[in-house]
Amino acid sequence: MKICLLVMMACGFATAASAQAPERAITDPMSVSAPAKPAVAPPPIRALFDAHASLGAAWSADGRVAIVSTNLGGRYNLWRFPIDGGAPARISKSDDRQWGQVVSPDGKVAVFQSDRAGGEHYDLFAVPTAGGEPVNLTNTPDVSETDAQFSPDGMTLAFDRKLASEPGANVALMDFATHQVRLLTHEADPKMTWRVVAWTDGGKALIADRANFLGTKGGVWKVDVATGAAKELTPEAGESLTEASDVSPDGRYLAVASNAQSEQLQAALLDIASGQFIWVAKSPWDQATASFSPDGRDLLFQTNADGRTEMALYDIASRIVRPLDLPPGVNGAAGAGHSDFSPDSKLVLVSHAASNTPFDFWVYDIATGKGRRLTHFAPSSFDPAEMPASNLVHYKSADGTVISAFLWLPNGLKRDGSAPGVVLPHGGPTGQTTDSFNRTAIALVSRGYVVIAPNVRGSTGYGKAFQLMNIKDLGGGDLVDEVYATRFMVATGYVDPKKIGITGGSYGGYMTLMAIGKTPDIWAAAVEQYGIIDWRTMLQHEDPELQAYEKSLLGDPDKEPKVYTDDSPITFIRQAKAPLLVLQGDNDIRVPKEEAEQVVAILKSEGRTVDAHFYPNEGHGFAKLENVVDSLERTIGWFEKYLKPAS
Repeated sequence: MKICLLVMMACGFATAASAQAPERAITDPMSVSAPAKPAVAPPPIRALFDAHASLGAAWSADGRVAIVSTNLGGRYNLWRFPIDGGAPARISKSDDRQWGQVVSPDGKVAVFQSDRAGGEHYDLFAVPTAGGEPVNLTNTPDVSETDAQFSPDGMTLAFDRKLASEPGANVALMDFATHQVRLLTHEADPKMTWRVVAWTDGGKALIADRANFLGTKGGVWKVDVATGAAKELTPEAGESLTEASDVSPDGRYLAVASNAQSEQLQAALLDIASGQFIWVAKSPWDQATASFSPDGRDLLFQTNADGRTEMALYDIASRIVRPLDLPPGVNGAAGAGHSDFSPDSKLVLVSHAASNTPFDFWVYDIATGKGRRLTHFAPSSFDPAEMPASNLVHYKSADGTVISAFLWLPNGLKRDGSAPGVVLPHGGPTGQTTDSFNRTAIALVSRGYVVIAPNVRGSTGYGKAFQLMNIKDLGGGDLVDEVYATRFMVATGYVDPKKIGITGGSYGGYMTLMAIGKTPDIWAAAVEQYGIIDWRTMLQHEDPELQAYEKSLLGDPDKEPKVYTDDSPITFIRQAKAPLLVLQGDNDIRVPKEEAEQVVAILKSEGRTVDAHFYPNEGHGFAKLENVVDSLERTIGWFEKYLKPAS
């Protein structure tokens, strides 16, 4: 009760309206137990990154190869992975990340996007699928071109085009032979943005999404390629969101996810002629659609049940759902290219990961109903059985709102209240921690820490009302939810309340700063990565798209100055007591480095314990292998120093 009252007073907590998230049973903290296995030697941080990662995969035109963006060589470059299991081969090499790849209809060329040193102003490049030197198709430092799609004849690229000086993107076309670009949409509303979905009508039209920056309102449009005339295809539904992922080969249906008739996004076919939804498999949980099979028979879709995702096929003729037989965890679509299906519609390319299983792509055979790993991003010595697995738990926050969280416990841990604990707030705030491979959690748990990652109010995955619960209350009720995660850890009987740390990136970094400033007596150490200290200075330095997103969360700073004051860590940071480590990329356009510099300057002037490290040639989040390793090593070292006093 003491912690409850302390938090409510410190955070200015006000009871929020009930959010219509799915019902979940509350977890008794004493019901969770550490694995009854002997503790193993913690893996070196560098070894955790021997399990490589990916930014998406796309099918080759003949279906014999997957073109994968992966950091096998320390950078996210394009590689060829033969579907029959042969050795991978690099297609292109660059110090900058290469992803968003799509293959030309004739199979000769892959087009991808790449920025400069993490700056997020992307150009489009073309490279032979057999390998070679990429050609910059756009070369526009002040314009970002992303998410390219080839027309059916391969003569035109459609893509999203955003000026550095404007908040939203528009749909653009490029003549692939001449590289001439023509803008197809001309958005006038500064609160809305466009996204290319797919070509239709034999290349005469495009399907595109138009939505607000918060991702809570929008619809699907059909845009005529010749004239740019746009027609909305989704029924008028006020404040709802309908977003498309594909159009059927016969042009009859859109694959959509919509909350027009539910709190949660639900997978559906949208009959273009009638404007009617055909709901695929209604669920209390969020769903998303992926792509249609080239033969038009199946639709691939996903259900996100409390941070664990399952994939299924929907037979369009029979309306029968067939779940894909994949291991439990986080399963998803391939993430690049136009279709997740092989050109002959026999195979599906999907991804899989779990809390103790590194990310890989799988090939799923529709006829046999069986899947197999295509990639092997982790070395054979990497044994998931030795990795700590997560526990999905639920607890009530101060106002009774139910919060889901993933909890990790070290092997053989004694329930004597002596262990250190760490809270991992996620980014966003419109994001979600899923039950995926979490190197930070593994590094900490294997070293004796209890770790919890809550999906606090404002998170996606729990319905629109839950997502909107922190609007104009950032660092208020959602911070209370984070603090109540510490209560849950302590109530398990494992954690010492005087040895609790917090670390996160982006909005997780903001939450870290808000936590140590607004509730200073709870935290013993903190590591913040590229987090916001002052929403007003953020507006001065961040990209216009992020400015629009920020205003959708907080309102207009001139009209609602108190919200910006109450929701900024700079208002509270001088009260911080916990030693703080700050990690920041020099080229971050989302949370510019001025935010980190302010944090360090303020805490140094107050005589607090603070240290910082800035990474050159990195943007928002760290992509270069040596930097992600270094940042995690620094994080672990900080907690080892301040949460584990020397005996």
